[in-house]
Amino acid sequence: MSMIRDLRAVVRPSRPSLRKDGGAYDTTRDPGTPSAVVDCAVYRDGARVDTGKPLTPHEAMRQVRRDGGFVWIGLHEPTEAEFAGIAGEFGLHPLAVEDAVQAHQRPKLERYDDSLFTVFKTIHYVEHDQLTANSEVVETGEVMCFTGRDFFITVRHGGQGSLRALRHRLQDDPELLARGPSAVLHAIADHVVDGYVAVADAVQDDIDEVETEVFTPGRKGGVSRGVDSARIYQLKREVLEFKRAVSPLLRPMQLLSERPMRLIDPDIQKYFRDVADHLARVQEQVIGFDELLNSILQANLAQASVAQNEDMRKITAWAAIIAVPTMVTGVYGMNFEHMPELHARYGYPVVLAFTVTVCLAIHRTLKRNGWL
Repeated sequence: MSMIRDLRAVVRPSRPSLRKDGGAYDTTRDPGTPSAVVDCAVYRDGARVDTGKPLTPHEAMRQVRRDGGFVWIGLHEPTEAEFAGIAGEFGLHPLAVEDAVQAHQRPKLERYDDSLFTVFKTIHYVEHDQLTANSEVVETGEVMCFTGRDFFITVRHGGQGSLRALRHRLQDDPELLARGPSAVLHAIADHVVDGYVAVADAVQDDIDEVETEVFTPGRKGGVSRGVDSARIYQLKREVLEFKRAVSPLLRPMQLLSERPMRLIDPDIQKYFRDVADHLARVQEQVIGFDELLNSILQANLAQASVAQNEDMRKITAWAAIIAVPTMVTGVYGMNFEHMPELHARYGYPVVLAFTVTVCLAIHRTLKRNGWL
């Protein structure tokens, strides 16, 4: 049981990087190997069988049926023609094959006779210096897994979500790989969910930044005028994309951890519960992100409305002040012959002094009441 105890350390030695890693294996392909195959290997007693040359899926399966073990085939965006031969060799169900080739599937777990078909949405955080209305925050891909008694096939779509490092880590732990295809399925599930955790932390930083900008007081302690609502809305759309990857996967992980399955090793199955727990936590975070962004968006719109009201109030206050000299000059500009103080020696300075005094009094009153 020491292998099971160290399982987590093997499949998640450290938090995955948020940088894109979409490279394929450096494998010299045999002419008979479909171009979509990035790696094809036979594992027996937990070790990769060294054949001295790259194997085709047909050759690998023939070895497994003759000598035991299991074959792990990794493909990247295969065409229908490229996948047809592999599907026939391993007896994959046509519906699952169609989903694997066409991609754009929601996360799910389906059982077909002697195989399990699992769909994972991979999430990659897109680094950006500043969040804008057009910023791409998360980028999605897909990893589809066919788990059989003596085979494991991964079909990857998208430019990120490479499983190369994961395969190498598993190959460094023969005791774990000896558990068969179900150990690989758990490792991939744990790897994908760990990616969700890392992306959730990064998205949290973006939300915190927007929240701080929205609720930071304006100049001289005035009312904040908020931020561009399009930035908040774009972030909300990216969180929704994240949510579509996380939420549907929770039920499949619960099934893998709770319901006995012939193709899942009982010692491995209990560790799917740990994956489901981490996934549930990420789901709660993403739901919280969505609700928080709703509140931030509403607060931003409210602040913009308050700022507009404040501007209108200031405009009204200054209009009231300007009305005094406008009225005085309007009266004395009517050119009547008999007007008070029209021919007085000090009439002009007296009127100016009166106008300034009234304006200052109105200004002081309005400022005391918060209108200026």
